[in-house]
Amino acid sequence: MANENFTVGDLTAVIGDNAAHGEHRAGYNGLWSLTHRTESTNLFVPSFAGFNLEHIFDGQTLDPPGQSKLFFEPRNAPMELRRLSDREAELHQPETPTFHLESWTRFTLVEPDAIDVTFRCMAHQHVFRRGYIGLFWASYINAPDDKSMYFRGSTGWEQHCTPAHDIHSTVRHVEDTFEPTFVDRHRDCLYKSYSPLKFRKPFFYGVFRKHMLMVMFDRCAGIRFSHSPSGGGMNQAAETSNPAWDFQFLVPNYDVMVEYCFRARLVYRERCPRSEVIQEYEKWRASLARK
Repeated sequence: MANENFTVGDLTAVIGDNAAHGEHRAGYNGLWSLTHRTESTNLFVPSFAGFNLEHIFDGQTLDPPGQSKLFFEPRNAPMELRRLSDREAELHQPETPTFHLESWTRFTLVEPDAIDVTFRCMAHQHVFRRGYIGLFWASYINAPDDKSMYFRGSTGWEQHCTPAHDIHSTVRHVEDTFEPTFVDRHRDCLYKSYSPLKFRKPFFYGVFRKHMLMVMFDRCAGIRFSHSPSGGGMNQAAETSNPAWDFQFLVPNYDVMVEYCFRARLVYRERCPRSEVIQEYEKWRASLARK
């Protein structure tokens, strides 16, 4: 079972594993498609996905020259999809062949316009050679006019739109002091390149046509934002590139057979004032505290 369709409130989502299906390419998991009642175009590049678990990394374990199967291990390792209800599905990736990391990603659609995500992972062996677990998700956005990610920074709203792939890509929290190390021959990538910008609150948004996507997290610790102006390739019809609005989850001091997790909420709705973005985030965080 490669994918499942869900319609709840204003949203219709296709959630899928790593399999190919129609124009969707193999190796992209998570939200294959997301549309709104008032916007029928897929927010995500149809060949790819959003909230796609892309990389597992430790700063040292690398592919042989000219290969990338290990770099994209979550794309290539087996993954199973289970439909849990008429609004909920879970992706389970058993222990991967190189990093021996098992993970579960549960998606729950919430009326009128939200998707709650719970991610859990567990390392089965001490193979992360520099002592930390690095995880990276990509959302390939379907040729928006504005490629930027917006978030709350030190002086107010910040706009993060990098000039090229792997340049000033990653934004850290203002209190993030963890410095992951990398072997000298490590390839260039988004999670190695840091922006001078810092975020204060763990959420960002981006604009797609007359709609906006908000991405919120239940914590700052371990969360980083990343951006690429062209990660999703080119949209020839629109004569522009498809940006990637990405994020990371880092566990600095991990142990085996221990679960590490975070929760996130995606809100996809018609464009609204920035004050409502903050209100939406605060309302969700308050609901988590009550639970």
